[in-house]
Amino acid sequence: MTQYLLSVHSVEGQAPPSEAEMRQMFADVDVFNAKLRATDAWVFAGGLHPADTATVVRVNGGQVLMTDGPFAETKEHLGGFWIVETEDLDGALALAAEATAACKAPVEVRPFQAMPDAD
Repeated sequence: MTQYLLSVHSVEGQAPPSEAEMRQMFADVDVFNAKLRATDAWVFAGGLHPADTATVVRVNGGQVLMTDGPFAETKEHLGGFWIVETEDLDGALALAAEATAACKAPVEVRPFQAMPDAD
């Protein structure tokens, strides 16, 4: 089994969903999460606060620097994610199709790197 990151992207400048639309999205995501748990594909998931709440931490010349805001200057930001476990990429893509329908946002699929065997 391989683990995949299904990352949900939010797009700046888009009109926010109405309260009714938001309630429906939450309900749809709850149904999707229940399916993931029932099929043992669930590993972990979470929603994130907006990108303007981010703090970037980096080392430069031996000094730790912290700056407000997202690292990338872009209109799309990570809004949430699922970590799922499936047999293959096709399984992860099928789950992503359900995820994007549930959360009404683009979902990127990326496999985790295999961990080297510990000696």
